[in-house]
Amino acid sequence: MEGSDRDFDVIVWGATGFTGRLVAEYLALTYGVGRELRWAIAGRSADKLASIASMARESQAEELPQLLADINDPDSIDQLVQKTRVICTTVGPYALYGSVMVEACVKHGTHCCDLTGETPWMRKMIDQYQTAAEASGAKIVHTCGFDSIPSDIGVYFLQQCMREKYSVQAAEIKYRVVSSAGGVSGGTVASMMNMMDEAKTDKSIFETLQDPYALNPLNQPRGPDGNDQMGTVYDHDFRQWTGPFMMAGINTRVVRRSNALLNYSYGREFRYSEAILTGSGPGGYIRALLVALGTGLMGLLAALGPTRALLKKMLPAPGEGPSEQARNTGHFNIELLGKHALDESKNIRIRVTGDKDPGYGATSKMLAESAVCLAMDSLTEGGGFLTPASAMGDQLVKRLQQKAGMGFHMI
Repeated sequence: MEGSDRDFDVIVWGATGFTGRLVAEYLALTYGVGRELRWAIAGRSADKLASIASMARESQAEELPQLLADINDPDSIDQLVQKTRVICTTVGPYALYGSVMVEACVKHGTHCCDLTGETPWMRKMIDQYQTAAEASGAKIVHTCGFDSIPSDIGVYFLQQCMREKYSVQAAEIKYRVVSSAGGVSGGTVASMMNMMDEAKTDKSIFETLQDPYALNPLNQPRGPDGNDQMGTVYDHDFRQWTGPFMMAGINTRVVRRSNALLNYSYGREFRYSEAILTGSGPGGYIRALLVALGTGLMGLLAALGPTRALLKKMLPAPGEGPSEQARNTGHFNIELLGKHALDESKNIRIRVTGDKDPGYGATSKMLAESAVCLAMDSLTEGGGFLTPASAMGDQLVKRLQQKAGMGFHMI
């Protein structure tokens, strides 16, 4: 897919939604309009697109191109994806609105990145279109937001550090959330609720959600990891109590798929886990217990029809999000510990940080830079359903650090 064959490098699909607007604003601020990056916004409402374009327009800049398409009109989606090298989509839940876009991108060799954390849908798309994506050269990269870039790229970065220092890979990596501040994403809530609704008629969804290697290539070796942490655990390496991390269910699967797609460069017996640090002593234990109880209660309420309907009314809806002030004052701080296979004195710890709230401010920048990376950087040839680490690796690390306010540091 040559850039000269397409009108644009990146099209932001769903630019009139809350997160899509943030992506468009970031691209306008970082890359301008009508400059080296050829980008456009797309949606189904001309009036809303015009409003976004006027907000993104800089003085003496060209008008931001606006394209109309409708997910209920496959022909319009088919025409849209042929205009660009990369589709950057924020339109979820993806199980409801993403399949037509994936099919079109695969058909026409157009790269695509999104924010989905819907493991069953990802598994379905991989099974259905992997062979065709390989043939067309389309790189389909899911989970390009807070789930799962800090996890996936964080593990990739740590393994690079381990190889550079000791010429081996880390046998085990622990991902621990030190602190974070930000609101719950309405899109994430909607995706979770939709998965629970679909599970009423498709019991295989629960099986996929519970499988620690649900996203690994079929008929390839699995590893030693079991179920994600659900209770309180004392972590002797960090000397703190830990509680379950709600995003582990998707992040861990993505990291394990990266290992497989990178020819098991982390090792066939590689172990990976995620949790939240809550402190030491009785106070740390109580906080870990509260996190575990809250996570379990949320899962139970989401699984039951009547309470799920109540949650939908109480939690943020798609298109809703925190104020600009809340986004700008948010942050995340994560530490990853990589264990040397033979010598504990050679363990490596890194810190991954973000300067905006995880669900919106930081996520919109991660997604935007993923799209630009897919469009502009020299990446490994070949298409298929890839992960951020296996598709973009070092190039994405550089972009996130130089432009997106993220840090990857060995400590």
